[in-house]
Amino acid sequence: MTGRMGCRGCKDGAALDFTFTMAFQPILDLAQGRVWGYEALVRGPGGESAASILDRVTPETVYQFDQAARVKAIDLAGRLFPADDATKLSINFMPNAVYEPAACIRSSLEAARRAGFAHDRIMFEFTENEKFRDTAHVSRIVAEYRKQGFLTALDDFGAGFAGLSLLANFQPDMIKLDMDLLRDIDTDRRRQAITGGLIRIARDLGILVIAEGVETQSEMETLQDLGATLFQGYHFARPHLETLPAVAGFPSSGLDRSLQVA
Repeated sequence: MTGRMGCRGCKDGAALDFTFTMAFQPILDLAQGRVWGYEALVRGPGGESAASILDRVTPETVYQFDQAARVKAIDLAGRLFPADDATKLSINFMPNAVYEPAACIRSSLEAARRAGFAHDRIMFEFTENEKFRDTAHVSRIVAEYRKQGFLTALDDFGAGFAGLSLLANFQPDMIKLDMDLLRDIDTDRRRQAITGGLIRIARDLGILVIAEGVETQSEMETLQDLGATLFQGYHFARPHLETLPAVAGFPSSGLDRSLQVA
């Protein structure tokens, strides 16, 4: 896919012949007992899986879809999130679908302006599972987004192609530890040693860590013992379509809020 095609995609893009929306899953700060933020996850309008939507994205529409997904997430968050609140919005994006960072962020900037959403409340996640064709280009994306005041995060850390070198090259604000690394961590000393080491490295670099995909109380407690404070997973709440799911024991920003509630 050429840079020229990418440029056209950022500016105009092929029209999408399908619709989609977002589900939201909370990210919890257990140390402070609050909802830190929500991740926006692509879903079909009837709750269909992300995979069923992504299967419809073609090389000709990947730029348009990436842009539309960001705008959809920000627009919904502007309507759902508590007013005058610091709750963060986390959005997945495709680094290989960005041609020129400053140009391709414009629709996100405009959506944030319309929603009255401060840039430092928006975090863009890029996944380690996507092999980057040009690491220097990804570094420019991270630099531009941070220049604009957005947060950046490396998703699925520990499962992909580049590992620790990504932290040295990109220095994201956050990493999200891959759920496969954390599965059954309460009974696996190898996983405990690796995860504890990653948390210490991130702390030394000034990078926050989110433990994602946590499914049991024992996994949560083990991760807390290893130094984790930010958590996401089915143990706390499943994603809710166009709704902020309630989380037992957490204050108002975690209360169930939907577009149907006025």
